[in-house]
Amino acid sequence: MSLRYNELTRDKFTLFLLANRKILIKTALFLLLGSLTAWMTELPYGGWWFLLALTAFFHFYKKSNQPLLHAWLYQLGYFVNALWWIYISLHDVGRMHVLLSIFAVVALSSYLSIWFALSVATARKLIHFSFLPAALASSICLAEWLRGIVFTGFPWAGIAESQIDGAFFGWAPILGGLACTWIASFTAAFIALAKTSLIKKSITVLFIVSLSNGLALIPFTTPYGSGISVELLQGNFPQPLFMSQEQAIAQQDFYLKKLSTSSAQLVVAPETALPITDRVLNVESLQKSLGDKNQFFLSGILGSHDNQELSNSALGFDHKQTYRYDKHHLVPFGEFVPTGFQWFVNAFGVPLGQFKRGDLIQNPMVLHTEKPIRLGVMICYEDVFGSEIAKRQKYDLQGHHIWVNITNLAWFGESQAAEQQLRLARLRSLETGIPTIRATNTGLTGIINERGQVTSTLAEFEQEALTGTVQPFSGKTPYVHLGNLPILGISILTLFFCWIRSKKLV
Repeated sequence: MSLRYNELTRDKFTLFLLANRKILIKTALFLLLGSLTAWMTELPYGGWWFLLALTAFFHFYKKSNQPLLHAWLYQLGYFVNALWWIYISLHDVGRMHVLLSIFAVVALSSYLSIWFALSVATARKLIHFSFLPAALASSICLAEWLRGIVFTGFPWAGIAESQIDGAFFGWAPILGGLACTWIASFTAAFIALAKTSLIKKSITVLFIVSLSNGLALIPFTTPYGSGISVELLQGNFPQPLFMSQEQAIAQQDFYLKKLSTSSAQLVVAPETALPITDRVLNVESLQKSLGDKNQFFLSGILGSHDNQELSNSALGFDHKQTYRYDKHHLVPFGEFVPTGFQWFVNAFGVPLGQFKRGDLIQNPMVLHTEKPIRLGVMICYEDVFGSEIAKRQKYDLQGHHIWVNITNLAWFGESQAAEQQLRLARLRSLETGIPTIRATNTGLTGIINERGQVTSTLAEFEQEALTGTVQPFSGKTPYVHLGNLPILGISILTLFFCWIRSKKLV
């Protein structure tokens, strides 16, 4: 009886597979294509590979009989692979149960995929095929913008940062990363969907690529004073929440000793390098130890407030002055708990779940050289939010001359997270025309020039110090002045025009 039941069950399953094989094949196709897109983006010249993969998606998508589902599956495959490092932070570091950790990654990826799926499915439904490339580019651009602001935003692993090693990076200082998104999406859709000859397609794409690279040659900022010597410290210490008291003291001693022995004008230690509050640290004693040296020390620390709240902060000082920057854009669940999700934090097990948020516009730290150099500080993934960084540059009357990012990616182990954030930091330098220096706990510590090019970097998971010279820059790019408004306006007007013309062709 049991054998007969098993045979019947197996036969039903076989019939199900045969009856739905086309649906299953298409499901696997779009999931696999999304996964390939994520993997190819991590390759050298990843922006070009991304363009190829997105073109392949549009090629298969034009014949889809379930556009919303297939676009969502494509993005699901993309995000699960691009963001799998979140599993490391939840399970390997946070000790969350394996199933709950997998669920969290898939749930986040599922949500992020909705924006792209809705944008391309809506454009395909409402817009005539003749205008579809421009409509798709506009709708994807708007979707990426919304993904970056709704529920505090999570624009990580977007199209824009892929183009830092691709064809369309030249648009970043003019119209921002969203413009890179628009041009890349339009080019891929045009190649896959436009009903024109191969020669005309080739000429059009060649023109777009040439124009984009030509724009990258235009300088919008200028050198400011002389280059300064920097030393960026990479301690490669374990996470503070798993440290013993002895390990915490060893970490603190390491960074403070580096300060006392360094000859660089600017010494930077990463996020949470000093695992104590700024009130506990004897800053006056450290300032005296500097003597009259023209030297500035900047480090991650816990900021303390009168109401007993803590903030994820950066402390900077020379022999006369002290500065503090409190992180503005906090990480959901890691640094603040969204309403109704305390159970999630309890499962995660991180003790510091509620930080005080700093203001978006804060006074920069100032390194006094022949000309005062204004340092704009970013902590951890604040460099993901290009519009916020542009606003900080715009509303600081004198502007920043160097961006300083301090971060701790030990949460994410040996994953692609460090490379992804490095691309984001490069995009921020390109958008603002200002160099960025990055001090990280485990990597990638590096120096990025005003054109978004990495000039030097340290290997990951090594205790090292990166020394080099950084040329400050001054000025404000068109993107800093105008923000995302122009590209959003272009996208909305393009969609409206395509919709009107489509109605006339129906």
